[in-house]
Amino acid sequence: MADTEKKDDVIIIKKYANRRLYNTDSSSYITLDHLAEMTRNGVDFQVIDAKSGADITHQILTQIIMDEEAGGSQMLPVSFLRDLIGMYGNSMQSMIPHYLEMSMQHFRENQLKMRKALEDSLGTNPLAKLAQQNMAMFQAATEAFMAARPNAGGEAAPAEGEEKSDELDTLRKQMSEMQKQLDKLGK
Repeated sequence: MADTEKKDDVIIIKKYANRRLYNTDSSSYITLDHLAEMTRNGVDFQVIDAKSGADITHQILTQIIMDEEAGGSQMLPVSFLRDLIGMYGNSMQSMIPHYLEMSMQHFRENQLKMRKALEDSLGTNPLAKLAQQNMAMFQAATEAFMAARPNAGGEAAPAEGEEKSDELDTLRKQMSEMQKQLDKLGK
C-alpha cells in the first residue's frame, strides 16, 4: 500500500468529489495554500483524482496560479498572458512547454549565479567591510551603554574599572579611524 501512496519521494495528494485535498503522507486534509507552500519549499507532489485515478496535478497547479494572480500578487503581465493564449492551437504549441521549462531553469541558474556573485563581492568590497566594522562598533557601544545604564534603583551599574576604560578607548580609536576612512571616501 505504501508503494501506491508514495513514488520516489513524491507525495500523493488525493482530490475528492467534495473538492477536498487529502495529503496521504501526513494523513490530513490540506488546502491549495498548503500546496502552494509545498511548491515554494520544493516538495514534489502529485495530485490524483480519488474517483478516476487521473493525474490532475496540472489543473491544480494552474488553479494555484489563478488564485495567486487573483489575490493581488500579479506576476504574469497581460501581454504575456495574451501571447500564451494565442499559442494554444498554434503549430508552435508543442514547443512552448519545453521552452518555458528551459527559460525557468536558466532564470534559476542565473539567479543563483547573481546571488553568489553578490555574496562574493561583499566579501571583497571595502564598503561592506566598513559596514561590518560599523556594526561591530555599534554593537560594542550598545553593550557598553547598557552596562553603564542605571539599574532599577536609579544607581549606575558598577563599573569594571580599567577594562571598561580600555574598551572605550578602543572604541574611540576605531571610530576615529573610521571617520578618517569615511573622509577619504568622501573626497
